Amino acid sequence: MKHYLRTHTNPPVFLISGILVVAFVVWGVVAPENVAAVADQVQQFITTNFKWLYILAASGIVVFVIWLMFSRYARIRLGPADSKPEYSTLAWFAMLFTAGMGIGLVFFAVSEPVSHFTAPPTGEAGTVEASRNAMNYVFYHWGLHPWAIYIVVGLSLGYFAFRRGLPLRPASALYPLIGERIYGWIGHTVDILAVFGTLFGLATSLGLGGQQVGAGLNEVFGLENTTTLQVIIVLAITAVAVTSVMLGIDKGIRNLSLINLWIAFALMLFVFFFGPTRTLLNSVATDIGSYIQSLPGMSFDTFPNNGNGTAKEWQANWTLFYWGWWISWSPFVGMFIARISYGRTIRQFITGALFAPVGASMVWLGIFGESALRTLLDDPNNALAEASDETALFVLLEQLPVGKIIVTLSAIVAVIVVVLFFATSSDSGSLVVDILTNGGDPNPRWQQRLFWAILEGVVAAVLLIAGAAAGEDALTAVQTASLTAGLPFCLVLIAMCVGLVRGLSTEAVDPPRAPEPAPLAGLRLASQHRHAATSSSEDTSGEDSS
Repeated sequence: MKHYLRTHTNPPVFLISGILVVAFVVWGVVAPENVAAVADQVQQFITTNFKWLYILAASGIVVFVIWLMFSRYARIRLGPADSKPEYSTLAWFAMLFTAGMGIGLVFFAVSEPVSHFTAPPTGEAGTVEASRNAMNYVFYHWGLHPWAIYIVVGLSLGYFAFRRGLPLRPASALYPLIGERIYGWIGHTVDILAVFGTLFGLATSLGLGGQQVGAGLNEVFGLENTTTLQVIIVLAITAVAVTSVMLGIDKGIRNLSLINLWIAFALMLFVFFFGPTRTLLNSVATDIGSYIQSLPGMSFDTFPNNGNGTAKEWQANWTLFYWGWWISWSPFVGMFIARISYGRTIRQFITGALFAPVGASMVWLGIFGESALRTLLDDPNNALAEASDETALFVLLEQLPVGKIIVTLSAIVAVIVVVLFFATSSDSGSLVVDILTNGGDPNPRWQQRLFWAILEGVVAAVLLIAGAAAGEDALTAVQTASLTAGLPFCLVLIAMCVGLVRGLSTEAVDPPRAPEPAPLAGLRLASQHRHAATSSSEDTSGEDSS
């Protein structure tokens, strides 16, 4: 056991992360009410004292990423100068999109626009202006900001791992700032924070997915959407994710992502063609233009006059939750897209990981969101106005001018989409957590991926139970976990930006010669020192690392 830990894990990160997460699970099982109470206190503390940090950091990162795309470093590859991408553009896009957004896009595509329309932070509810502002806020939350956050992590990890020879771990991005200490307690702390951010960010998505699948089963089969059912769903779909994990990236995650992308695309087209098609075309185009115009003001608005009297509460429940969620997810999505982006230039990476998924998200959100808003503008008393977050999508499908059988089939397809998004998030997440805890090996052992995949599902189930035990919406506990996990990693993100610029600045002075990457001072020696034992015994067990 001792030999296995030394050769296949980074023991401090693996053991500390595993013990603390298991301890949290035990706490949630033994005293779920206490977990919920503590979560509520933590949420109040963060939203009161650190709102400014989230707002400034998220918006500043967008500016940083766009600058980097047009900088003199844009042609540098994530790998040696002659390296080529491993995956086709379509497969690459499918994997990064399903891992980066997934369940959330399906869960909030209808419910969020409706919520902002019926209870806006400023202005009068239920008006044409409220519908325009609602889509502005939706695009704000799901547009450039989250993907810019992911890009900072993904680009930093890809650059320092594939071009500079460091392990694929978040601490490596800080090498220009702290040097050899990335192999000490500072580096271990950064990686542990990334593990917790990834696990709780994933738990947020899995909790949302469980709620929405439960709503779909209620719609199709009449099953009551209870917390018990949601927990069973979380655990059952975790089993699907485990199967994909066992198959590896090429046979599992890649194929599942492509299947999921096509099914989701079919569902979107169904709503588009059977909804107000012409209106949707005009509205989506207008919404995108309005978002671009409004983005600078929205990005730095903290509602100092408190809008309708609840604007600050609205911002805590929506914007700050999202920023915390994206930041906590960033180690997971960033490392995953770095892992699949070897050989791409910085400009290709940013263009593909920023504008392509943002454009796809806007089309998805525009079609579903505008379909719901058009329905409410025509009939303010429509059932959509009272629909919960998890049921809103299925209520919208019922509004379409098709027969009951077609509505039922579309609901089944929607459930399948959520399940597949669920599985792709979980299996890619377990891969990333294992890379985080094994010291940066991009091809970890399947036994460890299995361990983390199971633990992700258990954490999500515990959060759902904790919320229900406190008599709250289970989403509250899930949201707080995400917001809390994102706070310390927000500071790491800022340090990553500085470290990346310092690393790239050496390229202008001493550009690498193909095919050998040029190290920072002492970097290759440090990397060899860290991995000497692993390299000498990597295949002693005769197991397939994929």
